[in-house]
Amino acid sequence: MDTTPAIHRRDLISVLGVAGVAVAASASQPRIIGGTPASTLPKGLPGFDEAKGEYVLPPLPYDKAALEPHIDAQTMEIHHGRHHKAYVDGLNKALKALRDIRDGGDAALIKHWSREVSFHGSGHVNHTLFWNMMAPAGKGGGGTPGGSLAKAIDRDFSSFDKFAAHFKAAAGSVEGGGWAWLVVCPISKRLAIIQQEKQQDQMLTGAAPVLGIDVWEHAYYIKHQNKRTDYVTAFMNVVNWKYCESLHDQATA
Repeated sequence: MDTTPAIHRRDLISVLGVAGVAVAASASQPRIIGGTPASTLPKGLPGFDEAKGEYVLPPLPYDKAALEPHIDAQTMEIHHGRHHKAYVDGLNKALKALRDIRDGGDAALIKHWSREVSFHGSGHVNHTLFWNMMAPAGKGGGGTPGGSLAKAIDRDFSSFDKFAAHFKAAAGSVEGGGWAWLVVCPISKRLAIIQQEKQQDQMLTGAAPVLGIDVWEHAYYIKHQNKRTDYVTAFMNVVNWKYCESLHDQATA
């Protein structure tokens, strides 16, 4: 019996950074309804084709120009269609290489391909979350959070303004390419802001993502050139707080 799909998921979960979160484990068919994330999306991310037994590029949950003027359409097209797709392709390639090793290949390459799974797999999960963490301004994007997330931000950062200043400073000061994340610590269930280098390094083990921003240059260079701070400020206008609230509620349930 062919067990390749299950092996793929186990291999991925064992080495991902942000994907230490349970949402990656249940990735299946896309759950995009009417151009917006379905209410069940936080419990499972799109991006894995069960029939093919491989990872796939999920569609954007909105038109590529929908985040204008804050994030431009050309950046969205290249970022999603080229960069995210490259992570999907790299992940599938690495998992195939590991499968070939299990079937008698050179075991000395396990370290290399495991690192490739970690990098590309985390890139796939990070970006799938990222697209859903944004929405058009005034149509779900921007403003401030509500519900339990708002209360948690006030508890752990004193106020939303202090949180926003901390988050933007963390995003602006990531060395090289990487991410800034608002996460839930798996032990304390409190919020924390952390930096992540590349796609997976420096992630707090077991942390559940609530909000993340990609600060690799490909995420902003067309519109903002080297002005990362301007991009981070623009990003705050399209944060999909309802989606972030659902991730927080799931992580603290």
